[in-house]
Amino acid sequence: MADYVRVLRRALEQIRAHGGLRGAFRQLSRVSDLKIGTLVGVDKYGNKYYENKKNFFGRHRWVDYTTEMNGKNTYGEVDGSMVPPEWHRWLHCMTEDPPTTHPPEAREFIWKNHKFNLSGTPEQYVPFSTTRKKIQEWIPPTTANK
Repeated sequence: MADYVRVLRRALEQIRAHGGLRGAFRQLSRVSDLKIGTLVGVDKYGNKYYENKKNFFGRHRWVDYTTEMNGKNTYGEVDGSMVPPEWHRWLHCMTEDPPTTHPPEAREFIWKNHKFNLSGTPEQYVPFSTTRKKIQEWIPPTTANK
């Protein structure tokens, strides 16, 4: 019986932490998960980063994605490439210190404005092919009109 009470208490705590039933359903529809933890930081795009040491390793850090990035509405399209490189290090446990307390050293290859994955859009990168085609398209012979 005590186990049921503990599970119910945790469920109510998670619903309360997400702002009630509406917030909990919004979170469930967006990322299919309800988690609560301490807010570690917010990046310049509005992504919020959380940590909860009670969860097992690998699931103890997560991001709550912003609804707009670089002028694009991203509410229904959550993509891992929306995380900037400095926060990616922290999320994947490459470092214990978040960028809010220990910012990474500046490097030339890091963009000033982080871009998310553009695959499947008109702005995607398409390399120029330098090899011949393996299959040539068939062109029907032309006949003179009578």
